[in-house]
Amino acid sequence: MTKPPRIIEIHLDAPPKPAVGEPCNGCGVCCLAEPCPLGVLLSRRLKGACVALRRDGARYVCGALAAQPSGLRGWLVKRWIAAGVGCDCSLEPAGKP
Repeated sequence: MTKPPRIIEIHLDAPPKPAVGEPCNGCGVCCLAEPCPLGVLLSRRLKGACVALRRDGARYVCGALAAQPSGLRGWLVKRWIAAGVGCDCSLEPAGKP
């Protein structure tokens, strides 16, 4: 039995999703599909778009990281959103309707 396709709304100007392991380019697919560990706390949910997600021009950025936290708080934010790890989202967009 196959799962039905998931539908997430991505801004038309967003960059295409990079391959898994490639550097993040701000496509937003991961955060629009489900929140990361920090996003779970901020969004108070396990599914759906993260409330911290923001658009910066054509890119999507994490609002928690955009606030430029420093020290331990900054380290935790970067760790919880996996900043610098590369794309870890296995979802592949099917294209525009």
